[in-house]
Amino acid sequence: MEFHRMPGHLVRRLNQISTGLFMERMASAGLTLTPVQFAALNALADRPGIDQATLAGMVAYDRATLGKVVDRLEERGALRRDVSPTDRRARVLELTEAGHALYQSALPHVQAIQPQILTGLNEEERARLIELLEKVTMAGNDMSRAPLRPPED
Repeated sequence: MEFHRMPGHLVRRLNQISTGLFMERMASAGLTLTPVQFAALNALADRPGIDQATLAGMVAYDRATLGKVVDRLEERGALRRDVSPTDRRARVLELTEAGHALYQSALPHVQAIQPQILTGLNEEERARLIELLEKVTMAGNDMSRAPLRPPED
């Protein structure tokens, strides 16, 4: 198998492209935000009051690294940690007003770059690729060091 056609190489390259487009768009919008920080903001906008472990599962990131992401977002005033009402040892996370504003500012830019990530594909091909990426990602989810773990409703 030729290296440049290996799935791992292609996935890594697509991630580089996606991250590059994201960072370039954020910089041009005057926003200081990483893809993982955006994912955390997105999850907290959807599920305020979750704990850090749940957040890590929702964004499929290891707890230790996500802890640093949460620290940075807290330092910049985008989220706050409060004592859990059900477990005094746990901390729940919520976006602050500034966090909501940051998320709302970034969201249209993130949405706008999605077609660029899959440039060269028509709408039908994009939909099919996304379907296949979801399928293969979920099939291998448990092989990940940081599997996706949606919160239980």
